[in-house]
Amino acid sequence: MSRSTVCEESLAREPGDRRETILDSAAILFARKGVAATTVRQIADDVGILSGSLYHHFNSKEAMVDEILSSFLRDLKDRYTRVLSQKADARILLHDLVVASLEVVEAHPHATEIYQNDLNYLLGIEHFSYLRNAGREVQDAWLKVIDAGIAEGVFRNDLDSKILYRLMRDAIWLSVRWFKPSPAYPIAKLAEDTTSLFLDGLTAKTA
Repeated sequence: MSRSTVCEESLAREPGDRRETILDSAAILFARKGVAATTVRQIADDVGILSGSLYHHFNSKEAMVDEILSSFLRDLKDRYTRVLSQKADARILLHDLVVASLEVVEAHPHATEIYQNDLNYLLGIEHFSYLRNAGREVQDAWLKVIDAGIAEGVFRNDLDSKILYRLMRDAIWLSVRWFKPSPAYPIAKLAEDTTSLFLDGLTAKTA
């Protein structure tokens, strides 16, 4: 019996897992090879089914990308909404945005890489125009906190808030390429160190 037949029978026995199995494989391939370079046949081969079988679950490769990124962006939006609903000073809110972002990176590592690597390519496809609005919403959440901190006198007022946001954004999202949480150094610790670095700098504290 071929690998393809075995896998198709396995998927048939677990219909509830079918779409997730396909999406998991697709997400890994999109993150590793890029969306444009990944074919439906490669995804099917990775799952162990015929290419035509994928179309029973997704009508196109782009539909798979859409579902992967939509789940990622919903989670991010929900976490940011919870952070911004708090009554807290800007330093705490900024820290919590860092934590929320890193938690999303951990929960959606492949979607994070797809978004970072293929955003410009996807924006050239009409269906993905919503990604532009999603990017603005993320930026607005950060700028709201940064600008509030400047107004409160918590953050310096001689820095461009958009430049600060972009520096923090890339430091956080690109950590998906190298950071692996461990019991000795969990995400909460990385969030603390990231926040401290940006807010307090490298200069040693004096007594």
